[in-house]
Amino acid sequence: MLTLPLLSAPPVATQPPLEADTFKVWPYQTRFLQAAQNIANGIFNALDDELEPFTMLLALHIDSPQPDAPLVHLEPANHGLDTLHFTNAVNRGRDIERLVPVSLAIREEVTPEMLNRRQESLGIRTAVQDVFDKLDENTIYQHVPGWPIRINGYFVMTVLRVRRKAMRAYPSLRPHRFYTDGRPLAPSLLAAAIFRFTEECVKSLSEPEPGSGIMMRPRETEEILRAAGKSLLDTPAQALGAEPGAARLFNTLNTISSLRYEGAGGVGKLIMARRRHPNVEEVFALTCPTPLTDYRAVRKLLEMTTPDVSLLSDSENVYALGRLVGEYDPTREDLFVINFINHYAWEFQHDGKVLMRTIYSQPSLPRSRVNRTRFRKDLKRTFHLTDPAKIEHLWEVVLEASRQKHGTLMVITTEALAEADRLKLQCTLIEPVPLTPLITRLVTSIDGAVLLDPDGYCYSIGVILDGKASGRGTSTRGARYNSAIRYVETSPYPCLAIVVSEDGMVNIITKDRLEEED
Repeated sequence: MLTLPLLSAPPVATQPPLEADTFKVWPYQTRFLQAAQNIANGIFNALDDELEPFTMLLALHIDSPQPDAPLVHLEPANHGLDTLHFTNAVNRGRDIERLVPVSLAIREEVTPEMLNRRQESLGIRTAVQDVFDKLDENTIYQHVPGWPIRINGYFVMTVLRVRRKAMRAYPSLRPHRFYTDGRPLAPSLLAAAIFRFTEECVKSLSEPEPGSGIMMRPRETEEILRAAGKSLLDTPAQALGAEPGAARLFNTLNTISSLRYEGAGGVGKLIMARRRHPNVEEVFALTCPTPLTDYRAVRKLLEMTTPDVSLLSDSENVYALGRLVGEYDPTREDLFVINFINHYAWEFQHDGKVLMRTIYSQPSLPRSRVNRTRFRKDLKRTFHLTDPAKIEHLWEVVLEASRQKHGTLMVITTEALAEADRLKLQCTLIEPVPLTPLITRLVTSIDGAVLLDPDGYCYSIGVILDGKASGRGTSTRGARYNSAIRYVETSPYPCLAIVVSEDGMVNIITKDRLEEED
């Protein structure tokens, strides 16, 4: 639960009119904004720390404002935008509302008033997005407004700002697909995460006095990201004619990937396409298609796949084994690939591009296993290392280590020679040698850590690390990860650990990073 400071009580004495940056639509909006920023940090830093999420509150007066109440209020004060651009957003939104047909399916529980409110909110959000799109043309940022909620005579919405370059660095399906109730389907994991962030904010804004109660407990980052992964997999389900919400593809694929067959993890591919797709050739068909939800049967069928023969599915059933043929037209967006990488690890692909990678049911973006910019910063913070040649050398070593299929552990420390001597009874000492990609591949192929210094010289291999246990480890990760945390945390010398897990996950551990997690 987020613990945020309470606002002080207002003074009793008569005060001059409030300035725009001190105006409050409701008493607890600063507290609410702090909570929203914390949620955004958790979600988007987990996906890519170069997104640099920044959350704002935009309030647009519904009708004629009261004396001293601004037409537009935007906070925090360092937003760097001219609020005059939003002065006419409500009127413009109502014009859009009249032009856009009602897209919400009529259900018994949906009243005409609810439909009108929804259309009004959709029009205002569209008008605000149009303003931000124009403002963003000459900046490095992209703003995404949320759904407006009525509070004390204002339409209040959260606005998420991210760096455009990071936002556009990942592949995406085409936008403008919708559920039957009018909600947009997610074209990418980032878009799905933004949808989920917006939903969390709308849910909180809809509560009485948002941000005031001790019961305000947002969902954990991992839970929100899993929800985003579920949303993304609704898109291929709809493209193949299935009911998106009922398909439950995300949960189904996680379950299949978690199963072992005769002790082995699942490796292979599943092609999702309608039967008789022009780019799919059947090798042999199943007389009775096997439902994807028959997890063990599908896992058994996966054993028959080869690098060029995959399971064929229409997103609901496995109907054959087959292969890709011809030249696929990616604009069709009706052929998708699920690549089962290892135990509990799989990827969602379209047109040869990875849209989402999932490990132990936790979705992530298909970024490189190690973030080069972050690694350079870690070297500078830990070792004050700025020599481009040394940094490039270490980067090549780390990249080679990250390709080790069975996982590995490397420790860079300023006292590698002394540590190798101290741990000589639980390691294999070698003559100091500068690591090359070939030597890195050799020394990381055995159990234990590889000990090297910031100059890239290796002193010992197969090291069994020591260190006192602390409260920072996690039972969901293996001994390699937890021993690295213990060693880094208790080492008296500057050090950095690179942990490569068997499932392909790469973690950089430093004292600074551990302290940031507290």
